[in-house]
Amino acid sequence: MNSKTIVTSHPDIACDVCERRLLRGEQPETFLVAGASRTVCELCVPRAAHQGWKRVSDLDAAAVTLARPRRARGIFDRFRAAGRAHWAEPEAANENGAANDDAVPVRRGGDRADDGAARERDLAAEVEHELSELDGVEAPAGPLARALEIFNATEYPRRIGGVARSLGAPEVSVRELDVSGVVAIVVAWELCWYRYRVDIDDPAAGAELVAQGTELHELEREERDVNAMADDHGALNLHALS
Repeated sequence: MNSKTIVTSHPDIACDVCERRLLRGEQPETFLVAGASRTVCELCVPRAAHQGWKRVSDLDAAAVTLARPRRARGIFDRFRAAGRAHWAEPEAANENGAANDDAVPVRRGGDRADDGAARERDLAAEVEHELSELDGVEAPAGPLARALEIFNATEYPRRIGGVARSLGAPEVSVRELDVSGVVAIVVAWELCWYRYRVDIDDPAAGAELVAQGTELHELEREERDVNAMADDHGALNLHALS
């Protein structure tokens, strides 16, 4: 009888960008470079894309157009929309140019101005009422919270969540740098750490991975001061003030 060998060890997979061996649970991406496939860890995907490498998943989905979800309108958007609708009503009532006994008469001059002012007062009262219902709920403010909003809109939270599934919850430090408008974010585990930079004056640029390492002593002392946390999906949030 021929014996069979059972392999239980996790195969070693190294990233072709940083040459780091991937941890159990990490999901690498496959890129094509000059017709050859390259394995890239989740944290090095932006570097690979910047070098012009083509991600296989992007090539497969090139013909698929995803509909962008429509963002819910806020109360001030509704305020402006209602005002535009008010001024458009008279023209819509007589758009056919024909006399109609049932049509709403067009108000002009002082009557139209008075009605517009009254409508605006009603809308303002409605907005004030909705704002009063939010009394006591403090919205995130300040450069640190803004930087995290920009960071969470990138693909980095998904990668942080993937590493956290293997290494547990990370330590997160968010602090302003000496450069105006620039915030540094450090996400660290016992085995690795990553430093990001966000320019809140240029939100379209998103977040940038500027450094990474495997030893916590490589970090500065203030970068070990934890003031934020990552949720189950890797999104970062400031600690609630006690």
